[in-house]
Amino acid sequence: MIKNYFKIAWRSLLKNKAMFGINILGLAIGIASCLVISLFVVDELSYDRFNENADRIVRVTLKAKLGDENIRESSVMAPVGSTLEREFSEVLSSTRLKNTFNVQKVNTGTKKIRSGKMAQVDPNFFDIFTLKFLKGNAKTALENPAGLVLSSSLANTYFGKEDAYGKTLELEGFGIYTVSGIIEDVPQNSHFQFDMFSSLANNEEAKSQSWMSGSFHTYLLLDKNTSSEALEKKLPVIAKKYMGSEVKAGFGMSFDEFLSKGNSIGLFLQPLTKIHLSSNFTNPDLSAGGDIKTVYMFGAIALFMLLIACINFMNLSTAGASKRLKEIGMRKVLGSAKKQLVVQFLAESFLVTLVAMVLGVAMVFVALPYFNDLSGKSLDWQLIVKPLNILLFIVLTLFISLLAGAYPAFFMSSFKPLASLKNRFSSGGNKGIRSGLVVFQFSVSVALILATLVVGQQMDYINKKDMGYQRDNLIVMRHAGLLGSNLNVYKEQLLSDPKIKSITMSAFIPAGPTDDGMELITTSAASMEKLRTRSYSIDEAYIPTLGMTVEKGRNFSSDFSTENQHVILNQTAVKTFGLKGEPVGQMIYKQTKEGSVPLTVIGVVKDFHARSLHEPIEPMIMQYNPYYGLILKTNTADLKSLLSSMQQKWEAFGTGEAFEYAFMDQLFNETYVKEANMNTVLRYFALLTIFIACLGLYGLITFTTERRFKEIGIRKSLGSTVPQIVALLSKDFLKLIGISLLVAFPVGYYVMSIWLQDFEYRINMQWWYFAIAGVSTVVIALFTISFRSIKAANMDPVESLRAE
Repeated sequence: MIKNYFKIAWRSLLKNKAMFGINILGLAIGIASCLVISLFVVDELSYDRFNENADRIVRVTLKAKLGDENIRESSVMAPVGSTLEREFSEVLSSTRLKNTFNVQKVNTGTKKIRSGKMAQVDPNFFDIFTLKFLKGNAKTALENPAGLVLSSSLANTYFGKEDAYGKTLELEGFGIYTVSGIIEDVPQNSHFQFDMFSSLANNEEAKSQSWMSGSFHTYLLLDKNTSSEALEKKLPVIAKKYMGSEVKAGFGMSFDEFLSKGNSIGLFLQPLTKIHLSSNFTNPDLSAGGDIKTVYMFGAIALFMLLIACINFMNLSTAGASKRLKEIGMRKVLGSAKKQLVVQFLAESFLVTLVAMVLGVAMVFVALPYFNDLSGKSLDWQLIVKPLNILLFIVLTLFISLLAGAYPAFFMSSFKPLASLKNRFSSGGNKGIRSGLVVFQFSVSVALILATLVVGQQMDYINKKDMGYQRDNLIVMRHAGLLGSNLNVYKEQLLSDPKIKSITMSAFIPAGPTDDGMELITTSAASMEKLRTRSYSIDEAYIPTLGMTVEKGRNFSSDFSTENQHVILNQTAVKTFGLKGEPVGQMIYKQTKEGSVPLTVIGVVKDFHARSLHEPIEPMIMQYNPYYGLILKTNTADLKSLLSSMQQKWEAFGTGEAFEYAFMDQLFNETYVKEANMNTVLRYFALLTIFIACLGLYGLITFTTERRFKEIGIRKSLGSTVPQIVALLSKDFLKLIGISLLVAFPVGYYVMSIWLQDFEYRINMQWWYFAIAGVSTVVIALFTISFRSIKAANMDPVESLRAE
């Protein structure tokens, strides 16, 4: 019996190959899009969930407000973890991680190699985080301060096929270690990516009892009956108890008085599973996180694309019901029950979905590498062929079959035999549902087009905005300091090349990863109001090399031996410090452990964006301190020759260090890579969404012309022109497109307003964004309708009038 259902279903589908093809193509694209985006969403949501106690691990973070500055830091002071463990029974254990930042240079005894990112951690780190040991013991691997845990990949890099366990190696700047453990590589869906771990026992800062400075990522393992929200409510008491005396010493006021002036400082808890998608810190985190808003948006796109594809199937099936009225009537007359007809039509739905699912999965295999390039992911097609996912595909096929086929099945099986045999039925309610579904399809399409326009315009704004510095023709050598004492010699060699206009020595870069300096500044020696201020260490060539503008005063100069006692401010610093009158010549004071250091303001530089446009321009001081990195201003188009010459000079020093460089404009673009990827992905899926919607529209107009076949012939016989007939067939659909615009515009405006709020500097949505989204949708829909309508209007009326 079941075999018979599918045999009849297949024959029925083949009777109308055009509609069968439209359904297959639309569903396949919808399924493929949904699967690809779902892989992205699942990967983003899976971060850190591989840890056995992921739901019980939290990270302690710091938030403070000092005057106008809002501080959000993912790392805290050294004693925080042990204190919370001691103060609260809900905290079962705590552990810390300190990022050493640089790639390590290692001497294995047989070779020297710079490879591997190291973190210093407490010995119990592997008790809290689930990282699988291949060699060694997780509980004892770091009990010895000279122990070192390597990832399997890094162990292979250092020692090849030899067993690395127990081997000795030397880390430049850290000392000699023995490999006490080998672990599997840290999973890609972890918020930290390190391939070697050493003990914090060798770090003197880890023993500090200061509650005002520190950079330790601190994690707590909570009791299973404790919520992070409940524990967090108790933390203000800890802040006052342990920070109070240091606030008194640093700011000259009690903790309560400090708070009464509008300041705040405290500890907060961040669930481990939310770190990747919900981090927004002013200090560099362990890795570039994702964005929960992007996940929500992409998840909605995946759902909508699948729904639109299913809506096409429902619309085309119900619209085509009129062609099967006699078939349904005959089946009922010959004894078919409604249940049997429902099963028959569901069998057709299942066959269409099955074919579409196979085709959709094939599309995923083809599209996944391209999607990885767009999204910056490394999603693997093998995820699709896992047994659990294959089972999921089977369930999804059945679900889509029911979702897309249930309404048409019950609708068509409900026709009365007599009306069916007379080829008559009322489609009023069904037509209303179809119209609503068309409105939904195009509302989603218009909203996506609008989103693509807004994101594209914001990216264009970012690329064209005056950042306060020039980023063209600049080569950045962030790690030039690896040359050590040869750095100045290398700089002079480069300056002798006519292809290089100027060079500045500084590791402070206004785009991409950079050294991050902060100073406590007061405006008078006696003032206790300290302002945390960003600081750049530069030389006299920095400002002209980057094309910055000195608004007042002068730049640094090597002609003066006392430049380290001077400072240049940005315009925002002048306002924040409240410097009245002429700022040049006034004094500010840098607070150090040794006391207050006076600095004379010699210049004011025009504000520039030292960080991304997500953040406001902060007060900044520039100090004379040539440091570590090099930034080169070039005046040649022959970069290949220049870079080759630079590399030869670098390698001539024989340090064994790799020659590395980046272009400033490239670093700038990398700052907004998430937004750029989102812009590209949105563009593609907007096109796919409207393509699927137009497939459905084409199918509907095809059925409409077939149902009004004789009417079209009569109208042509009575003198109607082709444009009049096209207008007749188009007007109802264009009304639905108009309604979809009215729905999509406010929804799109609301969603994109929320997205733009993440930028401190952003565009204002203009009326023409909506005009372009609306007009482009109407034009595409009109073209789709006209393509089929014109063909129908041009048919010989004699053929339509004599057709049964």
